[in-house]
Amino acid sequence: MKVGVVKEIKNNEFRVGMTPDDARAYIEHGHKVLIEKGAGEGSSFSDEEYKNAGATIIASAKEVWDSSDMIVKVKEPIESEYQYLRKGLLLYTYLHLAADKPLTEALLKAGTDSIAYETITDNAGGLPCLVPMSEIAGRMSIQEGAKYLEKTYGGRGVMLAGVPGVPKANVVILGGGNVGTNACKIAVGMGANVTILDISAKRLAYLDDIFGSRIQTLYSSRANILSSIAQADLLVGAVLLPGKKAPKLVKKEDLKVMKPGAVIVDVAVDQGGCIETTRPTTHAEPCFIIDGIVHYCVANMPGALSRTSTIALTNTTLMNGLKLADKGFDVAVKEDKHLANGANTCKGKCTYQGVAEAFGLEYVPVETLV
Repeated sequence: MKVGVVKEIKNNEFRVGMTPDDARAYIEHGHKVLIEKGAGEGSSFSDEEYKNAGATIIASAKEVWDSSDMIVKVKEPIESEYQYLRKGLLLYTYLHLAADKPLTEALLKAGTDSIAYETITDNAGGLPCLVPMSEIAGRMSIQEGAKYLEKTYGGRGVMLAGVPGVPKANVVILGGGNVGTNACKIAVGMGANVTILDISAKRLAYLDDIFGSRIQTLYSSRANILSSIAQADLLVGAVLLPGKKAPKLVKKEDLKVMKPGAVIVDVAVDQGGCIETTRPTTHAEPCFIIDGIVHYCVANMPGALSRTSTIALTNTTLMNGLKLADKGFDVAVKEDKHLANGANTCKGKCTYQGVAEAFGLEYVPVETLV
């Protein structure tokens, strides 16, 4: 199989879908790897490293797309890339289709088979390809939130840790999954007062066990959310419903109960955001202000820490990628239920229920199409 890697062209996206070591692994499995010239530079991987691994460097993105049976990316194709989608192409990348109707329609119209990293499952019921980026985004949320609390960015002018004789900042985290837990680790480490909310009593008990008296855990009821955000200097949205749009836990009218200059970091922006006022931003212009509240809603946060993120991501995507390349889409999803869960489109049909529900599409199980 010809496996292609193109340079990511989403605003300020510096990750790459395959490291030179990954390229070597595909080649050892008998596949040909095509790398767009400069694709790895944003993650400090040179063309020479890919060539030394046995990959072929291609001058243009169009040639890579047109010549490949399978494209391995990081982020979803943007509008200028829709022209390359076609029947018989296998796309292996993050998709987040439930928050992206135009891309969903483009994939269905083109008949492209797609596997979304974020919906591939494992034997433990987890989302293995989402974990490393959730860990990085969760940790970054506190790092970025602390920065934008500075007055020069429109924030309250508050330091998370405070200083002797001065109160610590209050950090509120909505969601106790991988993003929320990693945000909590950094916020606690920086010395903030941390409250974390979740609807799972089991998860709250786990968080209480590992963090003890250093945090406050609360059930995520409407009343608890409102009382918590009223005290928040930094609010982190960390809610995930796999493959579905995130629920809007904080409404626009709720902003009026928050402190002027408080900061919201909505990590759930890829799935539409769990704050009603969320809209996707980029690292070039990461923030906007509504009703005096600073919103940081970068949709590809880990892209700024590109080398760390690329290595962490490809550690989890390589084995499934090899399986797809070795067996082809149809056989791979037929034999592996976890890859079948990753299938979002197949032969012009929507094969992920959460996406179908988001846009009123017919849901067709992928097992009936292969």
